Amino acid sequence: MTSTIHALPTEVVYLITAGEVIDSLASVVRELVENSLDAGATRIVVSLCPQQWRVSVADNGCGMNLDDLQKAAATHSTSKIYSCADLWKISSLGFRGEALHSLTNLANLEILSRPANENFGWRVSYSDCGKVNQVEITAIAPGTVVTVSNLFANCAARRQGLPPVAQQMKAVQATIQQIALCHPHVTWQIRQNDREWFTIYPATSIKQLLPQFLPQVKEADLQQIQLKLPKPPNSELTTHDSAMTLVVGLPDRCHRHRPDWVRVAINGRMVKTPELEQTILTAFHRTLPRDRYPVCLLHLVISPDQINWNRNPAKTEIYLNEVNYWQEQVTQGIEQALRLSSANIKEAVHITRVSKLLKAAEAKGGYNFNPKHPNEGDKNQHSGLSNPYSLKAVAQVSNTYIVVEHPEGMWLVEQHIAHERVLYEQICDNWQLIPVEPAIILYQLSPKQVAQLQRIGLDIETFGEQLWAVRNVPAMLQQREDCADAILELSLGGDLQAAQVAVACRSAIRNGTPMDLPEMQTLLDQWQRTRNPRTCPHGRPIYLSLEESALARFFRRNWVIGKSHGI
Repeated sequence: MTSTIHALPTEVVYLITAGEVIDSLASVVRELVENSLDAGATRIVVSLCPQQWRVSVADNGCGMNLDDLQKAAATHSTSKIYSCADLWKISSLGFRGEALHSLTNLANLEILSRPANENFGWRVSYSDCGKVNQVEITAIAPGTVVTVSNLFANCAARRQGLPPVAQQMKAVQATIQQIALCHPHVTWQIRQNDREWFTIYPATSIKQLLPQFLPQVKEADLQQIQLKLPKPPNSELTTHDSAMTLVVGLPDRCHRHRPDWVRVAINGRMVKTPELEQTILTAFHRTLPRDRYPVCLLHLVISPDQINWNRNPAKTEIYLNEVNYWQEQVTQGIEQALRLSSANIKEAVHITRVSKLLKAAEAKGGYNFNPKHPNEGDKNQHSGLSNPYSLKAVAQVSNTYIVVEHPEGMWLVEQHIAHERVLYEQICDNWQLIPVEPAIILYQLSPKQVAQLQRIGLDIETFGEQLWAVRNVPAMLQQREDCADAILELSLGGDLQAAQVAVACRSAIRNGTPMDLPEMQTLLDQWQRTRNPRTCPHGRPIYLSLEESALARFFRRNWVIGKSHGI
């Protein structure tokens, strides 16, 4: 095995604006773990003794031979880039060749390593400036073990300036979790003070891995899609294909008090990209309750020539070319993930009163579970859904809930908020103010209310003392008897979108309104074609799914006759 580690040319070193990258225990773990992943590791063991300022990372990667070990800690020595041009096509997590060298100046560094094709390994320790201090043959499984001890021993001020141990360990845990989300196939064992701290088990997808970090979120609460992306329009020289993995928490099932689980990863590393993060938040607008935020993980794999990693020493901030293009792709991806499909409706939800709900359905509509007939799908072939459903209205409960039969069980749909979602999207797509004659007269408006109505486009003018005339209104309110009350509601504040929500809410079918089957069916057909059918514009869930398998369990249909009666 020939040596692959080499010193970078001077002109390349000058282009790398990294500075000091080792500033905490978490940064040591990050740099060593990234080296393990670059080496192809699928199992990584991290051992920490914070009181002794010691970190050890062991992996089952490709390992290093003696020639590589002797150069591994030299300044700007790396196996991952060779020239200035390579800085614009980075495909590895590490590339600057300075982490190990920095550690030799801040701590005691020892590396044990063995390539898979050799019968024994080597143990090498380093002194200041990356010079080899000691070399000896050692018995070790294929892979690498890097041990950093007595960190910051020569920088007392650095140690004193760091947070308490508990806070540092929290930062280490967050660092490992973020890296693990980008590499779900890897097994992680984390030890603290020679005791097992936590383990991250491998998964086939981010969707399967995430519940290990958020126990309150179940896999059924998440939707994952993977898309191949076309090349950006102004990147003729780009030869690599791009792809997007998107994991979203379905808004009717999970959301957060803070935007702490809006995460963006690019080419295997979690990064801070305010433009893409804001795009994610915007895509979830009017699907979540007020002051709630989505669970969303975005992982883009894009051509290296689209990224400049030299914005931040820790490589957590980047310069991304064609930002508008990637924002558009993310928006479209989230819209696709939020649609109803066979992959994300299964909830296995049943309630104690399910028998009464079924009796109500049977009394009004003759509930029968019939899988969708093959030719029934043609009715919805022009739907915006990727997998449209043949939803059949069966009955109405309490003049509020529509009982719906679908191929995998039954749903309860609240009629008011389903209609509110339909109207809101129609209004957003075609916000129209139309003149009214005679004008609508309002009394005793404050200057703030007048300004608010003008802000959303209404034509309002003084009509007399404490009287104002409104000469145009939203089209949907024109025929309503309570149009004046609706305009007064709009005058109380909010932007145009808030006004659109208010109009949709006031115009939607009220709960308590009787509906016949054709009316219910029309509403269902309109609702399932909306862009965000899971929640209303206020963030309330629109439907409850009662899966047929859950109904079977509730009614004990899998019991064997005879045994179930104790015979």
